[in-house]
Amino acid sequence: MLYIVPTPIGNLKDITLRSIEVLQQVEVILCEDTRTSGKLLSHYGIQKPTMSYHMHNEHKVVDRLVDQLLAGKSMALITDAGTPGISDPAFLLVRACAKAGIRVETLPGATAFVPALVNSGIPCNRFCFEGFLPLKKGRQTLMKQLAEETRTMVFYESPMRLVKTLKEMALYFGAERCCSVTRELTKLYEETMRGTLQEVHDYYEKTGVKGEIVLIVQGKA
Repeated sequence: MLYIVPTPIGNLKDITLRSIEVLQQVEVILCEDTRTSGKLLSHYGIQKPTMSYHMHNEHKVVDRLVDQLLAGKSMALITDAGTPGISDPAFLLVRACAKAGIRVETLPGATAFVPALVNSGIPCNRFCFEGFLPLKKGRQTLMKQLAEETRTMVFYESPMRLVKTLKEMALYFGAERCCSVTRELTKLYEETMRGTLQEVHDYYEKTGVKGEIVLIVQGKA
């Protein structure tokens, strides 16, 4: 059995009782970063062997993990924050388990884009999740395509690139397109800034930006 277990995106209390129970019961916990996950596990008194599973080694270890699961070992996969597989490692292992007939159970729990989307004030009955935009190759082409998207769009972005991204979106989507930036969700300095792409760009260009970021952009009218 492989369990996919969401972990808090900031506040350590944002974890389900079932997630804690599963982490206490499995034989091995796969972690994106064992040091980061170690703090969470220690907080809840969970003492289980951990293994690294991240984007830089997943292709190398996936077959070995499948063999161990087929041999009867139970594992849980967690990432540094949120639900594994949402802009985080998980897909390769889940796909390999599905092909091998290994049962996979994904627990519900924390993920950053849902509270940011609901809190944006932008319609969320229809939306598309784009994750992180490409840094160079295909970025301009994708921007042109997304300019015609009628659904609300959800992006993850780094603080170093947010101002640049907002500037590009204002160019391709129109400076008056509504957007919302939510950063540091569930943490002490959580902030949501709403306005047009131009207004939000000007705000963060002046103040600077730190922390984990979810960007919500209204679709084309």
